[in-house]
Amino acid sequence: MLSWSVALVGRPNVGKSRLFNRLARRRIAIVHDEPGVTRDVNAVEIDDDYILMDTGGIGLATVESDSNLSDAVEEQINFAIQAAAVILLVVDGREGLTPLDDVIIERLRKSGKSPVLVVNKIDAAELEPRVREFDELGVKESCSVSAEHGLGISDLRSIVDRHLGPREEKESAPTSARTRLCLAGRTNVGKSSLCNRISRSDRLVVSEVPGTTRDSVDLDLDMPGPNGCLWRFRITDTAGLKRSGKLKSSVEYFSSVRSARAIARADIVYLVVDAVTGITKQDKAIAGQIVEAGKAVAVVVNKWDLAIDAFRRNPLPGYENEIEFRDHFARAVRRELFFLPRSPVLFVSALHGLGMNEILALAIKLEERSSRDLPTAQVNKLVAGLFVRQKSRHIGGKQFKIYYAVQVGHRPFRVRFYCNTAGHLEDGYRR
Repeated sequence: MLSWSVALVGRPNVGKSRLFNRLARRRIAIVHDEPGVTRDVNAVEIDDDYILMDTGGIGLATVESDSNLSDAVEEQINFAIQAAAVILLVVDGREGLTPLDDVIIERLRKSGKSPVLVVNKIDAAELEPRVREFDELGVKESCSVSAEHGLGISDLRSIVDRHLGPREEKESAPTSARTRLCLAGRTNVGKSSLCNRISRSDRLVVSEVPGTTRDSVDLDLDMPGPNGCLWRFRITDTAGLKRSGKLKSSVEYFSSVRSARAIARADIVYLVVDAVTGITKQDKAIAGQIVEAGKAVAVVVNKWDLAIDAFRRNPLPGYENEIEFRDHFARAVRRELFFLPRSPVLFVSALHGLGMNEILALAIKLEERSSRDLPTAQVNKLVAGLFVRQKSRHIGGKQFKIYYAVQVGHRPFRVRFYCNTAGHLEDGYRR
């Protein structure tokens, strides 16, 4: 576990997320000209040495209409400031010094932190004199960079390394890889609230405003397992997925792309659905995307407390009690999502903490199940039975035949078929 952390702070739209991606050497955070795109604290390990945190813009209230959302973003920024060993105050070299920059430096001083000033967007020689404007902030050390073009980044890395100082030697013992658990679903079904409940923290911004989460955010969690082992999870909260025709901006498009990538990287995906609205067409589309990616999947019915309250107020005929109502609901979910491979259905409430322990316990079972080796004899017996039940068509006088099957991979299970003519394997028959 890395104890050193570095936080990027500053007002909206100064290029923090682009600098975050540049220092991380890969595209993680969404970069866009629209102010206020970053809301949660986005974190990544840099060279197994320290944790770099990207934060939302300080002063988001000036560009956001929802005050509760702005307050939630500010809480995340406060967390990053207090947790960071080094603060990089990012300012816009093209726009110059602004009153909000003065407010931010005073806020950092009150927190007892002395930041390093990073003057971004200095990508031309004629912009160098603009750097002097920021001397008024009274910051002892500064660095001019261009996150977009990569200028000055090596100098900034050296400054960060010097401020972090000597670190403890890394443990030579290898650590087991983390099981990647992804929460996917429509907007406003409670994915961020679930992540906060599972991790027992308030790391993610939660708001009634649909589409609050834009980036896919990772949270690491260790859980004691049976026989004294330690289960290591990396939980990914994703932006709510919408149909392509419903995407209203490029930010929503990039959020959708990040969510799809998070599903592709995951070992286990939880499809989070709303107990009140039930299964929608978009839920089915997301479920299909998860199945197409070949991931172990479970359905998490969130806001179950609201469904139970409604049942108690107006009991439905034909149900003796809440247990029968839940069992019927589970059967309805499986009927609507019939193409999911015997996926478990969990009933939870992020608001009240109902079923939180079951989520990680089920993740352990799904991980063990998806890691198992399939006996070759049983695989061939199953394939032979399927072939007898539904024979393939004759194409050009030849019938597709499978002689032998063997498992060649996990997560997802991959099976290699030895057959007579691979070109005669039709898509429908392949499925």
